[in-house]
Amino acid sequence: RELVPLGMAVADPTLFPHPQLGRALGSCMRRLDPFSTVADLPPGNEALRRAIARRYAGEGMAVDPQQIIITTGAMEALSLSLQVLTEPGDWVVVESPTFYGALQAIERLKLKVVEIPVIPGVGIDLALLEEALAQRPVKACWLMGNVQHPLGHTMPDEHKQALMGLLNRHQVPLVEDDVYAELYVGRERPRPITHWDARGESLLCGSWTKCLAPGFRVGWVVAKHHAERIQRLQLMSTLSTNVPSQLALADMLRQGGVDAHFRRLRHTLAQRQQQMRAALMRLFPEARISSPDGGYFLWLEFDARLDGRALYASAIEQGVSIAPGALFSSQGQHNHCLRLNSSHPWSPQLDAALNRLADLIARQRETWQTPPDASHDKGP
Repeated sequence: RELVPLGMAVADPTLFPHPQLGRALGSCMRRLDPFSTVADLPPGNEALRRAIARRYAGEGMAVDPQQIIITTGAMEALSLSLQVLTEPGDWVVVESPTFYGALQAIERLKLKVVEIPVIPGVGIDLALLEEALAQRPVKACWLMGNVQHPLGHTMPDEHKQALMGLLNRHQVPLVEDDVYAELYVGRERPRPITHWDARGESLLCGSWTKCLAPGFRVGWVVAKHHAERIQRLQLMSTLSTNVPSQLALADMLRQGGVDAHFRRLRHTLAQRQQQMRAALMRLFPEARISSPDGGYFLWLEFDARLDGRALYASAIEQGVSIAPGALFSSQGQHNHCLRLNSSHPWSPQLDAALNRLADLIARQRETWQTPPDASHDKGP
């Protein structure tokens, strides 16, 4: 708590409905059927799975509740999905930059990664992806179509459709990380890439962690015909997702009011992001700053000579956390970039932290003796 949390990966904790979550949890515990601790083993609580399926149905996607597996957060959903599609040594495609948790999961499973750059505001470069699929026996793609982390863009529908068509032609399944989909900007929740999956091989992973109940660690995977194998893998690893958390979330979804919370959350996050972006543009006129389609991150790209790792170390000493861009690549690319959390309210402490960050970057700039290397990774 002593740090200004610009590098934090989760949103401002005060934005979530903790009193309502607490009441739902208390109510469920008072009414808890002792046998639910057995009945709600994988695939998970039936009422919660049906509630998730109903939300997809409201967006025009037919999802069978029996094909939904409740997991301990989205990371378990994504990791289990990779495990059913791959063996150690297989190739997996990710975007660049990409969420570092994806890279960690791929490393843990002893998989090999192919990083494909993104086109800003559009999505993964389909021409380079097609080359990679032709050159290597890729077994899966881990991608984010909505509010991509860390850039924050949402793929246009035509790009999602073309991407899914390309993967279908090469018979490569998609593992879609859709955890930020509720944090969109606009009138309608964007559809996932898997909406256009004609083969039915894709796995769609979501979570309540980023938008409703961060401490509950409840996620899910729409596993389709992989459901039974994912259940077995989960039983052999974490056994099951926390049962009281499942019951409480099912109760909240049944009672309603969740969508009203989502609207307030999206409005607040968008306001705070705009305010921070305006401040960053004044402080760093030379930087390229992302203009996200939702979420609570801003991606800053500086001169190629900036050392994000060194800046991180200096900022920590000044009481400010940041996420250096090198975290978001298995090859250490994007070290001249930063990811900043924009979810916190504007305050004198936040203003001072950004000014300290500007001073640290200015000090680095004074040490630059040579022009930037034209071959250096430019990032998206």
